[in-house]
Amino acid sequence: QVQLVESGGGLVQPGGSLRLSCAASGSFFSISAMGWYRQAPGKQRELVAAFTSSGSTNYADSVKGRFTISRDNAKNTVYLQMNSLKPEDTAVYYCNFDIRVVPLTLRVYWGQGTQVTVSS
Repeated sequence: QVQLVESGGGLVQPGGSLRLSCAASGSFFSISAMGWYRQAPGKQRELVAAFTSSGSTNYADSVKGRFTISRDNAKNTVYLQMNSLKPEDTAVYYCNFDIRVVPLTLRVYWGQGTQVTVSS
């Protein structure tokens, strides 16, 4: 099966930076989409940034200009560079992959989540 492993969360002061990583391992044909979501206590999980199946990027308005999503296809890894962090960015961050496990089948996989806390 496919496994997603996240890393890079932590505690940072406002204005600081963190980089999250998420790597997929296992047997599959290809990754069609990659993204990052976050969920704060008492709130719905929301999209932060993503690569679509066509390769374009989408960002939440709240993070545009501060966060950058990138990927290394050879390593099956997606990154989220987070700069100019604000307290309202505090949440558990989850990576999300849409993976083609067989030619006609896409499956959705989630990472285990990593805590990002922005506080002075």
